[in-house]
Amino acid sequence: MAKVLEGYGMGILQKWGISVPRSLVVTSVRDFEQKVAKNPWLQNTQLVAKAHEALGSRFKLGLVRVKLNLTQAKSAVKSMIGRQVGGLSVREVIISEMIPHAAEYYVAVQTTRKGADILLATCGGIDVEENWDRVKSLSVEVGEAPSRKALESLARKAGFSGNLVSKVSDFTAKLFEAYDNEDAQYLEINPLVQRSSDQKLVALDVVTLLDADAKYRHSDWDFPFAAEFGRAYTEDEKELMAVDASVKGSIKFIEIPGGDTAMLPAGGGASVYYCDAVVARGGKLANYTEYSGDPPDWAVEALTEKVCDLPGIKRVIVGGAIANFTDVKKTFGGIIAGFRKAKAKGKMSKVQIWVRRGGPREKEGLAAMRELAKEGFKINVFDRTTPLTDIVDMALGKKKAVTR
Repeated sequence: MAKVLEGYGMGILQKWGISVPRSLVVTSVRDFEQKVAKNPWLQNTQLVAKAHEALGSRFKLGLVRVKLNLTQAKSAVKSMIGRQVGGLSVREVIISEMIPHAAEYYVAVQTTRKGADILLATCGGIDVEENWDRVKSLSVEVGEAPSRKALESLARKAGFSGNLVSKVSDFTAKLFEAYDNEDAQYLEINPLVQRSSDQKLVALDVVTLLDADAKYRHSDWDFPFAAEFGRAYTEDEKELMAVDASVKGSIKFIEIPGGDTAMLPAGGGASVYYCDAVVARGGKLANYTEYSGDPPDWAVEALTEKVCDLPGIKRVIVGGAIANFTDVKKTFGGIIAGFRKAKAKGKMSKVQIWVRRGGPREKEGLAAMRELAKEGFKINVFDRTTPLTDIVDMALGKKKAVTR
């Protein structure tokens, strides 16, 4: 799941016929001034300025300014850019037109195990959580779409009346269409408003979560995904995200500054298990990494190179449970190639490598790993009979290594 910043999320809504305010994203006061010249609507429109970052409750944090003229909008940009909020530095501000309205509503579509839930309420805005008992829902099974009758019934149940029932039903149908076709996992409009000038429904804000692994199906997804952990993605992380988006299977890489234990596990479950074990044993993680779904060896090689480039690492744990269909020998071929490239750059001379894996062609893969010892690598290789926690204990020096 990947979060998309508001400006890009608004673009997705427009694609499916949903009305949104005019807007643009700026990165500095100078950028703002340059874009004013190309967007004359900014000069005679009341404006809204918001931090364009993956932050919740921006209004309560003082990162939303409303009813601004051009000079005030410029001042808002200056005050927000570079502001530190919970470890995150504001890098962008989105400037949009102010949409006069009398009431605010709430609508969302979210993935469930059985399909999706459509959520709707006549109360929206910053206090919707405090009125969650007023939010009504409609469940839709996988592969199905909500009927017009069901959406109108939901709108009435939520408290809409008169011609708003039809308008809200039409809007919700478009939102579900966007959700379904864009491989979304969550789309939330808060607030949804009725523009005073023409009574048209307009999405003032959107929270967009997409299935990042579906990027290869969407050639128009030319926007970056937003980091969710209080900082921007590093260049190495972004490079591997691009690789991940282009291959069968999956590779993930997140840097954790200050750690000395590098992780190179296979499978999301095993990756989390190994990371938990390292932390529980007093180790310091240098990264979160996983590869799964039988990715090509060249992608695993690229991942391995980035892991080996992490500063200050003392050990690399190459782990995994027992794969069902990931070819151990093939993916190990990518890891071995990555290790060799790192060694050629002088990266692995003092790094201990710990390997534990099972699955298709594991014997051939583990044998190839053992051969690295002849090339000067400090490598310890174990098969499926060694518990995963034992590998962590041995790597951290909590347990004496037993060669098998």
